[in-house]
Amino acid sequence: MQAVTIGLDIAKSVFQAHGVDSAGEVVLRRRLSRSRLLEFFEKQARCLIGMEACASAHFWARELARLGHTVRLIPPSYVKAYLKRQKNDAADAEAICEAVTRPSMRFVPVKSIEQQDIMVLHRTRSLLMRQRVQLSNAIRGHMGEFGVIAPIGRLGLEQLIAIAGDADDARIPGAARACLLMLAGQLRMVNRQVLENDRRIIAAARASDVGRRLMEVPGVGPVLASAFVASVPDPWSFKSGRNLAAWIGLVPRQNSSGGKERLGSITKQGDRYLRKMLVVGAVAVLRYAQKNSARRPWLVNLMARRKPKVAAVALANKTARTIWAIMTSGSRYREPLAA
Repeated sequence: MQAVTIGLDIAKSVFQAHGVDSAGEVVLRRRLSRSRLLEFFEKQARCLIGMEACASAHFWARELARLGHTVRLIPPSYVKAYLKRQKNDAADAEAICEAVTRPSMRFVPVKSIEQQDIMVLHRTRSLLMRQRVQLSNAIRGHMGEFGVIAPIGRLGLEQLIAIAGDADDARIPGAARACLLMLAGQLRMVNRQVLENDRRIIAAARASDVGRRLMEVPGVGPVLASAFVASVPDPWSFKSGRNLAAWIGLVPRQNSSGGKERLGSITKQGDRYLRKMLVVGAVAVLRYAQKNSARRPWLVNLMARRKPKVAAVALANKTARTIWAIMTSGSRYREPLAA
């Protein structure tokens, strides 16, 4: 019997396949090496293949789809409900095989090479930003041990670096000064890399029509526009803007029962990077609205009713819905009219 549905548990070197026929009977249990995976599926009849959306999943999805198979990527958290008893590769493949056939299952769109290319820019940017914060905190902390303190911000950090580079300043010992100069050199290098990376992201955002239209939305800059274009390859996979906001993690957590709704804070599930950028953009818009209350009075009323962070998350949710509408309709952003 030929397998019509195969669950594939992928890893770095060893893969596990679990296949069933049209009646649901198990017809395939196979352990495969990385070098023999494509050779094995090339000999298989065209079928439905399910995989968890994890590292290298998009690459294998493109390769298997090129062989004529139908590939579906599933969020790992959705597969766990179908896992029976102990966890191992064979059990994971069986759970994936069962989950991919569920009619209510939600799938992750397969990213193209171009979209993954842009996402590498964003992942690199996140890493560089963390390194910059770590280096800045290390310089401040080490110099604070010798009683050298500077104001918070970039100018204060530059003052500390200038003191570390002054050989006549006796407050910093020789060995510590050498280490601080090494950290300062790494910080300068990271700053140059951040600027170069940002230039590439801005160019990527301006290169697409969708990116240019998204940058017209208040609170959406080149970084967020580029991230949305790369992270959401198929906006029509979401039925509404609310579904996109829920996928990002900008909706309240529910603990409802017995017909009584209990809504809490946001779930913080979904794409952390997009959620962080949306909230940061919303905070910038709220600060501008406080200074120019006549332009967006509804934002001023929102801040009067809610706490600042709650208002920022609410605006980020609204921005996500606006982005979905722009991406699906092909229209441009229109400023809402004051009542």
